[in-house]
Amino acid sequence: MLVQDRVLPEHAGSNKSPKSPRAAPGSDRRHPRPFAKSLDFSNWASEHSSRLLLLLFAVASVAAVFLLRGAGPDAAALLCLDRSSSRSAAGPAKLPYPDVAWSKIPPIAIASAAPFASFRAERWIVVSVSSPPTAALAALTRLKGWQLLAVGNSHTPSDWDLKGAIFLSLDLQAQLGYRSVDFLPYASHVRKTAGYLFAIQHGAKLIFDADDRAEVPGNDLGKHFDVDLGSGIANHPVLLQYSHADPNRTVVNPYVHFGQRSVWPRGLPLDKVGEVAHEAFYTEIFSGRQFIQQGLSDGLPDVDAVFYFTRKPPTAPFDLRFDPEAPKVALPQGMMAPVNSFNTLFHAQAFWGLMMPVSVSSMAADVIRGYWAQRILWEIGGYVAFYPPTIYRKDHVQAYPFAEEKDLHVNVGRLIKFLNEWRSNKQSLFEKILDLSYAMAEEGFWMEQDVRLTAAWLQDLLAAGYRQPRLMSLEIDRQRATIGEGDMKEFVPKKLPSVHLGVDEIGTVNYEIGNLIKWRKNFGNVVLIMHVSGPVDRVALEWRLLYGRIFKTVIILAEQSNAELAVERCALSHAYKYLPKVFGRYGGADGFLFLQDHMILNYWNLLQADKEKLWITDKIAHSWVTIPLESNKEEWFVKQGAMVKQVVGSSPVHFQTSYKESMGEDKIVFCGSELFYVPRRFVEDFGDLVSLVGNLDLHHKIAVPMFFLAMDSPQNFDSEALAGTVFKTNLAANETFANIYTAQSPAVFPVKVMNEIDFIKVIRLMSKGDPLLMELV
Repeated sequence: MLVQDRVLPEHAGSNKSPKSPRAAPGSDRRHPRPFAKSLDFSNWASEHSSRLLLLLFAVASVAAVFLLRGAGPDAAALLCLDRSSSRSAAGPAKLPYPDVAWSKIPPIAIASAAPFASFRAERWIVVSVSSPPTAALAALTRLKGWQLLAVGNSHTPSDWDLKGAIFLSLDLQAQLGYRSVDFLPYASHVRKTAGYLFAIQHGAKLIFDADDRAEVPGNDLGKHFDVDLGSGIANHPVLLQYSHADPNRTVVNPYVHFGQRSVWPRGLPLDKVGEVAHEAFYTEIFSGRQFIQQGLSDGLPDVDAVFYFTRKPPTAPFDLRFDPEAPKVALPQGMMAPVNSFNTLFHAQAFWGLMMPVSVSSMAADVIRGYWAQRILWEIGGYVAFYPPTIYRKDHVQAYPFAEEKDLHVNVGRLIKFLNEWRSNKQSLFEKILDLSYAMAEEGFWMEQDVRLTAAWLQDLLAAGYRQPRLMSLEIDRQRATIGEGDMKEFVPKKLPSVHLGVDEIGTVNYEIGNLIKWRKNFGNVVLIMHVSGPVDRVALEWRLLYGRIFKTVIILAEQSNAELAVERCALSHAYKYLPKVFGRYGGADGFLFLQDHMILNYWNLLQADKEKLWITDKIAHSWVTIPLESNKEEWFVKQGAMVKQVVGSSPVHFQTSYKESMGEDKIVFCGSELFYVPRRFVEDFGDLVSLVGNLDLHHKIAVPMFFLAMDSPQNFDSEALAGTVFKTNLAANETFANIYTAQSPAVFPVKVMNEIDFIKVIRLMSKGDPLLMELV
C-alpha cells in the first residue's frame, strides 16, 4: 500500500541522474564571462603544467561537493562525516541557526525561453510520478479549471508524457533556479516540493496535493472542497468544530466522525486508536479560514502499516467507505489530526506549509509536515478542516516496509505535545516557521538538513513572488470562552461496515465497542509499565498496540534500550528502582500497573478492582512464598534477608510497624512480582522505600513484596483483584499456553512472546474476552 509511488533509492551509477542544479544550462546568464584571448594551448600547457594540475584538482573537488549535495540526504550525510566525528569527540554541538536576509532576496525570473514560461493558472493539481501515466491521471487532466503538474524523479520513465499535463523532469527541475532543489533526493516523492514552487511561481492560488490514483467523483473538486472561501460568512456561514472543552485532548481520529470508528489514519498515535466514542457535542466556527482542507478517501483510505497488514488477507484489497453525508468538521487550536499529501487542498495562505521534509522516513514525511503546518497555521488564525470523501483510491495491494513509518510510531505523540507547547517571539511568519523547524531539529524530530531546507524553501517562496500572511494572536494563549448549552451542537456519526479479515462488521460490534469504551473509561488514567524480555524490535510496538487501547499510556522497559521504539533500559532484577522515574512523569495518573511480558493481562476482568488499593498476587500460592530465614542454608536468601532487615531497621516508624506486624523478623516473602498495582496515594511511599534501599543489591522479587507489606497491611490489599490468576511455574511437555489460557481469569502465566507470530496467537486467545482484538490480526 503506497501513499505515492514511493520507491527505494536508486543504486549508485544510475544513468538517470540529472545535471547538478548549480550547473544547469543557463545558470550563469546573469553574470556572462567575456571570451578569453586566443592562446597556443600546447605551449601554454607545457609552461604551466603544475598550475594546470592544481586547477584541475580544485575543479574536481568542487564538482564532487556539488554532486554530493544534489544526491539527497545520504550523500549530504557524507559531507558532514568528518565534522560530525569531530563534534562527537568534543561533545554535542549546537546546531547552526540559518542567517537569512529576508529583505534582500532577489526574485527568480522565468527565462523567456524556458518551457511554459508564459503559462499561468490559479488552480493546480500536483502529483509525483514514478511510472507511466495512469487512467486516473488522465482523468485529472480533464477536471475543468485545474492544471495537472506531474513531478518526476529518477524512477520516472524518460519518455513520460500525458496530454494536458505539465511534466517536470529532473533536468527541468534543475533549471528552475530554486534553492530547495539542492536538498531533494532523486528517487523520492518529496521532489513534489519543486512542483509546488513551480505552481506558485506560475500563478497558483489553490494547490490540490494528490497522487496518481486519485479519482474525483463527478470530476469536480469544487463540489467536494471549499475552493472559494470568499468572505467566509457569506458563502459558508459555519462549520462544525471539535469541542475545546478538554484542553488535554490534543489529537483526534476524524474517521470516527465519518462513520469508520475502528479505522485510524496513518500518523495517529497508536495509544489513541482505542478512542472510538463519538463526540458528546461539537461547537461551531465561522468558515473562511480553513486554509488546509483534508479530504477522506473511499476505497483505500490513508491508513498505516499496522492497520493495513492486520485487517485482511495479504492478497485482498481494501474497499472501505466513509459517510458522504457527514458534515465537514474543523479542528480548534490546540487539537491536531494527521494530514497527508495525496488528498489535501491548500489555499494560498497556507502554501508555506507544503514543504516536504527530507531527513525522515518516507512514509512519515507528509504526516510530520502536516503536524508542523497545523501548528504554524494557528499563528495566522487558520485551521484545518476535514471533508467527507473527496476521492476514490483503488488498492493495488502493494506493500511497503514497516520501517518506513518508524518516525511516526516512535515520535508522533511526543511531536504533538511539543508542538502544542512551542512558542516563539519572532516577529514575522517566516521567522516563526524557521524558528519552529530549528526547534524540531534540536528535539530530534528531523535533522539539520531540514532546517537548511526550510530556509531555502522560504527564500524560494519570496523569490517566486509569494507574500507571507500576517500574524494573529494565538487563541490557545487566551482564556477560552465558556461553552454554554446553546453552543453545543450534536451530531451522531453513522456506524458503517468495516472489515476484519474479510468478515463484514455488523451490529454486534455496537456491544463490543461499548465494552471497549467501558474498559478505557476505567483504565484510561492508569499507566501500564511493561518489562519486555523478548526482542523489542519484534514485539514492543505490538504490546503497545494491544494495551495502549486500554491504558493511559504504555511504558516499555527492557534490558537494553531502543531509542527508535521508545524502549527504556531497565534491568528486571532491579526494576522497582526505575519505577519512581515513571511515577514522576505522570503526576495526574490514578495509578501504575506493572506487568512482565511473561504474564497476559485480561483487563476486562479487573473492572471491579479497587484502584485506591494495592494489588499483588499475594493469594497465588506459587507466586507469593514465605521464606524462613532461621536455619536457611541458601546463601542468596540469607543475603537478601539481611538486606531486608537493614532496610526495615532504618525505615520510619510507619513502615517498620506495618512490615513487622505482617512478617516479623525471621522470614521474608519471595514474590515473582510479575503483576502489581500501585495507586496514586502510595506513590510517594514507594519512592521513599526505593530511596531507603539505595545502592543495596536487593532483588526485585524480594523488594516489591517487602514494599507492599511496609506500605500497608495485607488485609487492606485488594487481594481478590488478582486472586483468580492462572499461575503455573512450569508447563508440562505436552502443554502450551493455549491449554492453560482462560478468558475468565484476571491474568495468565506463563507465556512466551518472541515475535509477531507468537503475538498473533496470544491475540486470538484474548479475543474470547475482547472480540475487537481480532482487528489486530
